[in-house]
Amino acid sequence: MRKLPLLIVSNLILLLVCVSLQAQPGAKSVRLELKDAPIDSLVAELESQTGYHFYYDPVQFDSLRISVSASNVSLRKVLELVFANSEYHFAIPEKQAYVLLTKGATIKTTLPPGFFSGSTADSTQGPLAAYGDKKKTRIDASIENKLFEIGPRNSNPGAGSVALAGYVRNVKTGEPVAGAIITLANAATSVATDQYGYYSITLPKGRHLLTIQGIGMKDTRRQVMVYATGNFDIDMDERVTSLKEVIVSAQKLANVRNVQLGTNRLTIKAIKQVPTAFGEADILKAVLMLPGVKTVGEASTGFNVRGGSADQNLILFNDATIYNPTHFFGFFSAFNPEVVKEVELYKSSVPAKYGGRLSSVLDISSREGNKKNFAGVAGIGLLTSRITLEGPIKKDKTSFIFGARGTYANWLLQFLPDEYEHSRAAFYDLNLNISHQFNKKNNLYITAYMSKDRFNLNSDTTYSYSNRNLSVKWKHTFSNKLTMVLTGGYDHYDYSIGSDKDSLFAYKMKFDINQFNFKSDFNWYINANHTVDFGVSSIRYLLHPGTYEPNGKQSLIVKDDMEAEHALESAAYISEKWNITDALSLQAGLRYSIYNVMGPKIVNEYAPGMPITEDNLLQTKTYDRNKFIHTYHGPEYRLAVRYSLNQSLSLKAGYNSLRQYIHMLSNTTAISPTDIWKLSDPNIKPQTGDQLSFGIYKNFKSNTIETSAEVYYKKIKNYLDFKSGAQLLLNHHIETDVMSTRGKAYGVELLVRKQNGKLNGWISYTWSRILLRMNDSTAGEVINNGDYYPASYDKPHDITLVGNYRFSHRFSVSMNVTYSTGRPITLPIGRIFYANSWRALYADRNAYRIPDYFRTDLAMNIEGNHKVHQKTHNSWTIGIYNLTGRRNPYSVYYVSENGAINGYKLSIFGNAIPYVNFNIRF
Repeated sequence: MRKLPLLIVSNLILLLVCVSLQAQPGAKSVRLELKDAPIDSLVAELESQTGYHFYYDPVQFDSLRISVSASNVSLRKVLELVFANSEYHFAIPEKQAYVLLTKGATIKTTLPPGFFSGSTADSTQGPLAAYGDKKKTRIDASIENKLFEIGPRNSNPGAGSVALAGYVRNVKTGEPVAGAIITLANAATSVATDQYGYYSITLPKGRHLLTIQGIGMKDTRRQVMVYATGNFDIDMDERVTSLKEVIVSAQKLANVRNVQLGTNRLTIKAIKQVPTAFGEADILKAVLMLPGVKTVGEASTGFNVRGGSADQNLILFNDATIYNPTHFFGFFSAFNPEVVKEVELYKSSVPAKYGGRLSSVLDISSREGNKKNFAGVAGIGLLTSRITLEGPIKKDKTSFIFGARGTYANWLLQFLPDEYEHSRAAFYDLNLNISHQFNKKNNLYITAYMSKDRFNLNSDTTYSYSNRNLSVKWKHTFSNKLTMVLTGGYDHYDYSIGSDKDSLFAYKMKFDINQFNFKSDFNWYINANHTVDFGVSSIRYLLHPGTYEPNGKQSLIVKDDMEAEHALESAAYISEKWNITDALSLQAGLRYSIYNVMGPKIVNEYAPGMPITEDNLLQTKTYDRNKFIHTYHGPEYRLAVRYSLNQSLSLKAGYNSLRQYIHMLSNTTAISPTDIWKLSDPNIKPQTGDQLSFGIYKNFKSNTIETSAEVYYKKIKNYLDFKSGAQLLLNHHIETDVMSTRGKAYGVELLVRKQNGKLNGWISYTWSRILLRMNDSTAGEVINNGDYYPASYDKPHDITLVGNYRFSHRFSVSMNVTYSTGRPITLPIGRIFYANSWRALYADRNAYRIPDYFRTDLAMNIEGNHKVHQKTHNSWTIGIYNLTGRRNPYSVYYVSENGAINGYKLSIFGNAIPYVNFNIRF
């Protein structure tokens, strides 16, 4: 019997030893045989054999391949074998059945010895010092672990909800962080900051943890104790990411969670990765790489969106309207990349606050300038040089940013065809932005912009055009739920053509557009489920469609002035974003626009029910100054719906109706700025358009790869096309040479984009058509027997690849590959003998196409070291535009020469163009 207690004690000791061994982290034995396997294969095997659960970020392990052979070894030993001599680490907490996998950083699962011997979170000398950077630990502990109290303190905050609002800013520069996501922990409530960095969020009274995430910024958090409605500003640090690190998790779902479809946002960082013609970051070239956006030719000064013409795009720079957004025959954007902050393109689901154009809105916002310190950027390239200066006028209150660019491009024009060998070109642009904060509720923003181009394509004709814009904004915060932005501005665009080679026939032709605008925009944040936007706007147009006058005293040219045009366009709008459920959201809006044709003006009146021709002119009628002559008006509907099937998959639908009161009459094959702008009047009706679109959005690989597919159908009314033999310049009855057409546009847009990691970029494919029809014989000339014909910018197939591979933080390679169908053209199919010479007999309108377009660009980006404490940071961009040297046709045309009809193909650049850019930041 004495042996029984001894036996029991021995068994208990043995059992405790076995339990102790099993309780040791990673003690379970496994058998494993893997060869070149991904991380998820390893995790699946280990989880099935051990019962442990693994936590890790798949993005950080996406390039890891594992080859291991092990039998009857512990879990810890297997992981040591797998991650030996690598940047990957693991941690197995004591008495827990899970494993933490990390890249770069090591996780400690136990407190250091002596932790409780008097050390504090703010100490930099005790046991915590071994756990990371001393200064960083002190900053994080003092800000992220501090409890901020909002409102008068009381022992019981009580029930109910309150509004918390404020600004999110870059702690280093003081500039606002637009698009930052503020999320209430343990709740589905989140909001995004506007372009001014302002946010407003509704949350229950009491203690909360807020997480803040922004593109290019370090994630941060704030602990708040909310007793009442109040203001709370947040500072964020810039983030230097590892090559495969995800920038910000909240932004990865933006394309899936946003209600709007047909919307693309590009940061200046993404724009700078796109190779361009001469090494300088170009906003418009990056936009042209997006699905649904095309251009008629290599040197075109406009772009086409979803079957729209170039004048159907509203281009805004800090709410100032830009009529010609390019320099140097379309090769350079008119926007200095060092001043721009971000670009947003609306192809459908256009917000109700925008109007006046049929196809798209390109909204470009600039930086406000460094509010903390003076800084600058300078660059020099083969064609251009630029400089940008910024800094505080009054620290933390008033800042400025100034940018200037100029060119010395004449050497490049030697690559043009021989007939243009004496060409010259020059341009410059200037930007000045000033922002001032009066107090927490009032901010002032001033934007001034000027650009000028001057060039001649041969020795006797000079072309020039310029933009001048001034915009003033006042942002006022009535409460944490209601804000207002008042904007007033002046926009001017002029263009001219002149020749002085022959003093007897020297001439100047000048045109200009002037508009004075005012608008007020209100944002009412009711709660997390309801946000209302409303406002009014007005634009006063003054347009001079042409002046032809002698250039010099000896000239025999007779002066001819086109009558000035006046009009007033006004609108009011309201829209609401309603989060019906977590999965279903709706955004609906109504905009009502009114357009008044104003005097002084002479109006031609034609016989009713008859084509508008000079033969049918009945009389002219004169109207006095400021007299309302004719009024057009109508509603514009905006609707967008999003339904989320899960966190990474959503379906969207949208409907837009828009109205446009200004028209551009242009020969799209022309290189020079000879476009004629025309306001709607009693004889030329405004354009109207309706667009219906559907989209599916899906993210893969932990939301690091975005995919989308959108289809759309658009109907257009009153688009102006030209009658055969139309005269555009200095035509006092232009309505007799144009005709209103109906159009239909439809297409499919596919996009795959990867924004993070060593390899990033996107590939897009667009199939689309834009067809016009003129079959009303009572309204004028019938085209192509009344059948549909392609518009001059119809290009069915378009595919684009934009890729960037970053070998290290200092060296990366970028490449563009683009292909598109050639645009339509009307060709001669025969000849007739008339007036003692042979003349061309043309086929149906736009029945043929010029050859397809293909181009490849390559660039290398070399940066200096990334040391923080140095006076300057340098970088180089070296590349080749049109790497294959393909002679892409810009235009194919036919002329009658010495009794014969000869055809020609014009290629702007048929050679590979190397370039070098040097940049310095200080």
